[in-house]
Amino acid sequence: MQLQDILYSQGFGTRRVCAGLIQKGHVTVMGELCTDAAADFEEVGLGFTAQGVAWPYQERAYLLLNKPAGTECSQKPSTWPSVYTLLPSPLRTRPQKASVQGVQCVGRLDQDTTGMLLMTDDGQFIHKMNSPRRHVPKVYEVTTKHPVDQKQIDRLLSGVVLDDDPKPVLAAACVATSELSLQLTLTEGKYHQVKRMLAAVGNRVEGLHRSRIGGMTLPADLLPGQWRWLSADDLALLQP
Repeated sequence: MQLQDILYSQGFGTRRVCAGLIQKGHVTVMGELCTDAAADFEEVGLGFTAQGVAWPYQERAYLLLNKPAGTECSQKPSTWPSVYTLLPSPLRTRPQKASVQGVQCVGRLDQDTTGMLLMTDDGQFIHKMNSPRRHVPKVYEVTTKHPVDQKQIDRLLSGVVLDDDPKPVLAAACVATSELSLQLTLTEGKYHQVKRMLAAVGNRVEGLHRSRIGGMTLPADLLPGQWRWLSADDLALLQP
């Protein structure tokens, strides 16, 4: 693939902009300066630097973000800053066939919810991870306003009815971790689901953190607001 097309595919601008970056000496490939925009490279495994930004070629972008509180999972936030501002510009402008460019959130977390947020430009991956038929488990650490008792846990496990859905919604697993906290596992996603489920059993969510998706746990060294690429091993762990 021509170098200008490689940069374009990674979100570094239009093909003309990418060609200009290369011709002006702003791009190195595997540590070597390249000023030929039409130079061909094998893109798989390729590493390059554009305007001082080191970048590994990724045919599809799969990311893990540790979402901080006070951020919205929207490119056009209404009140709080967008999680997309935590990402470098190329990830937000990667070309896609859809009308919206760049990576997208795989599901959404409320502005006050923290923890694991997946992002990608792979539409099929988004569909698979969000499909209720695939039963991808998502684990939440919940801090409650009132003490958690066994009756509440039993109701969450057996199913509660939410106001907009006559079909009971139930937790795949639920265990109290302290008097005012529990670990809740869900295999489907609905609007404000955890908060509404706790309200249905007579409690209230004071803090909410997603700690695991599938078989992958949020890495302890990934601080709030930080992101990293997902490896092939990570993607395998995410599958149900």
